[in-house]
Amino acid sequence: MHTQGTIAQVFPMAAWPRIWAGCVLTVFTLTALTLAALTLTARPALAESNTMNTSTLTAKQRGIVPIAAFTAIGDMAKLDTALREGLDAGLTVSEIKEVLVQLYAYAGFPRSLNGLSAFMTVLGDRQQKGIKDDPGNESGPLPAGKSRLELGAQVQTKLVGAPVKGPLFDFAPAIDQFLKEHLFADIFGRDALDWQSREIATIATLASLGGVNSQLRSHFNAGLNVGLTGVQLQALVDFLAAKVGKKEAENAAEVLRGVLGSR
Repeated sequence: MHTQGTIAQVFPMAAWPRIWAGCVLTVFTLTALTLAALTLTARPALAESNTMNTSTLTAKQRGIVPIAAFTAIGDMAKLDTALREGLDAGLTVSEIKEVLVQLYAYAGFPRSLNGLSAFMTVLGDRQQKGIKDDPGNESGPLPAGKSRLELGAQVQTKLVGAPVKGPLFDFAPAIDQFLKEHLFADIFGRDALDWQSREIATIATLASLGGVNSQLRSHFNAGLNVGLTGVQLQALVDFLAAKVGKKEAENAAEVLRGVLGSR
C-alpha cells in the first residue's frame, strides 16, 4: 500500500510554525555546543601562555625562582624537584648554595639550613647516578680598603637607588648596622652570584612568604635598579604562578604594577 504523501500532507500547514521554531532551536543549540567545545579546547593553551611567559628570563634565572620559593615556605618535596631542575638548567653548585645561604636573611636560619641539607642529599643522589654537576666558582674575598659598614652602605645605595634613612633606623640603629654590614656587605658583597640573580631569589622568597609587601616592593625596585626589566619581572611573576601558586603570584603582580606605575 502506497503511504507516501506530499510535505503538506505529512506536516499540515498549522504545524509549520512549530517545526520551523524547532529547526532554529536545533541549529542554535548545535552552534552553541560547538563554540563551547572550541572554547574548552582553547583554554589550556591560553592558560599556559598566561602562566608560562618566561622567554625573557634565562633557564638559570627561572631555576632560581622555585628553589627560593620552596626553601622559604619549607616545601621539601617540591624543593627536591626544584633543585634537580635547577642543576639541569645549568645552575652551578656554588650558585645554588649562594641562593640557599642568602635566604636565611629573609626566611630565617631553619629554612636555609634545611634547604642546604636537601641540596646535599640531591647532590649525593646525582653523584651515585654518575651525574657530574658543575661546581662553579666559590666567592672571592670582599673588596679591600673598605669597612664592612662602608661597603654595605655602598651596595645598599646602588640597589635602592639612594641612601637609606628613616625613623625606623633612628629608632633601632642596630638593624641599620646589621643590614649594611651583614646583608649588603657579607652577602650581597659576595661575587659568586650576580645581583640580578640575588634579587630574583629575594623576590621569589618574599612573594612566597606573604605579608611582606613593603619589602617585596623595595626589592622589585632593586631588581629594576640592577638591570632587570619590567617584562622580566612580570615573567618572574608568571613563572611563580606556574610553579608555586596563583595566590602568591596575584599578590606579587599587584605589587609590581604599583612599582612600575610609580617609576
